[in-house]
Amino acid sequence: MEKKNKKKKRTWILITAGMVLAGIVAAGSISSHFGGFGTGPCADTTEFAQYAEQVEDLKIPEKTKIVALGEASHGNAEFQQLKLSVFQNLVENAGIRAFALEGDYGGCEYVNRYIHGGEGTAEQAAAAIGFAIYRTDEMSDLISYMRKYNETAKDGDDLRFYGFDMQRWSYNLQYLIEACEKAGIDVTELKKLEDTEEQHSEYDVEQQSRVITEIKEELQKSDVKDIVQADHLADTLLQNISLGKVINSAVEGNVLRDQLMAENVLWILSMEEQRGNSCIFISGHNGHIERFGNYGAGTRVMGNILSDELGDGYFAIGTDFYKTNCNLPKNDGKRITHTFYSYDPLAKAAKKAGYDMSWLDFSKVPENSQLKEQITDHVSMGSLGEGYSAIFMGLFPRSYRTSQSPEKLYDGMIFVTDAHPIEIREEISEK
Repeated sequence: MEKKNKKKKRTWILITAGMVLAGIVAAGSISSHFGGFGTGPCADTTEFAQYAEQVEDLKIPEKTKIVALGEASHGNAEFQQLKLSVFQNLVENAGIRAFALEGDYGGCEYVNRYIHGGEGTAEQAAAAIGFAIYRTDEMSDLISYMRKYNETAKDGDDLRFYGFDMQRWSYNLQYLIEACEKAGIDVTELKKLEDTEEQHSEYDVEQQSRVITEIKEELQKSDVKDIVQADHLADTLLQNISLGKVINSAVEGNVLRDQLMAENVLWILSMEEQRGNSCIFISGHNGHIERFGNYGAGTRVMGNILSDELGDGYFAIGTDFYKTNCNLPKNDGKRITHTFYSYDPLAKAAKKAGYDMSWLDFSKVPENSQLKEQITDHVSMGSLGEGYSAIFMGLFPRSYRTSQSPEKLYDGMIFVTDAHPIEIREEISEK
């Protein structure tokens, strides 16, 4: 019996090894589109160096209305540092005065109040955004820069901080209650929604929607000083409820979220245009800001919607890494660093050309060059979100890569040769 069990065990080991090998072979066999193991092919290094520039040399077309900076991952310091360096460049050279983040409106309003002289620290303001990936020195540096700029800015020339997401509840509700109380609007029922994020509200989602909709009607009759912002706070809460109702599939939820984020970005643009500013800067994951992304047939991501709406007025900047040590969450909520390589021939050329970081404006690459063929062809680019699977991502590199024409997705790309992990601060009170 013991020999039989040993033989059975060896059989299962062989079967398992065969399955693993089959997975590796399958992953390698699709390398032409998604990238297999290793670091892949390399674009012409000499040609790349001829057209690549330093990030500080980045310029945008005159008629641009939205500049969108993407992240190949949320868990790398360099991509967060780019938020500040690119935004500062655009403030100084393109007259941009608004920064909008893939964070909820209410939490980012906390930041906006801080950079306009509010109490607390930059670290507390970053914590108010609500996502762990923003509790970093890099985000605090961005917030500190904006506050310092505003200390000496002329009237109407101040920088403003917005959020275009709707996944958080508390600050949107807090500031809506505040606006209503100032206008003398009864907030008794509204305050009953304060525990909704923890699922302790005595109202179900339909009742929550009713309460907020009735508040919107009261706002229209009131003399709230900033009724537009109060109304948007209410709309963001209704968006949060709508997103929570989507339980059929993750894809359906992603599609709705991107649609709502696009609507919010256009609202932010309209607010800035009323202030006399014709262009805004936004930042989010590559998968949200790209021009032709989708979650399946007939769907569109945020950048796709904005590009369709604004045409050449939408300027998309993608990013990629050659190698990344990326900070990612585990199932238990803790985070750990993992190493990945993209399969991007452009990122590899940037490395071989000696760049730590470089900017490639696709409009400057001539039609008759090999580099032009490379940016129009499907290439495999790194794409890491807030998730990790050792087995799946280890066996199938395509799971953290996206295959598409860089030129179709973006107007240009920034390449980071060696990306380092963000260091997330412990949770602190933002009060």
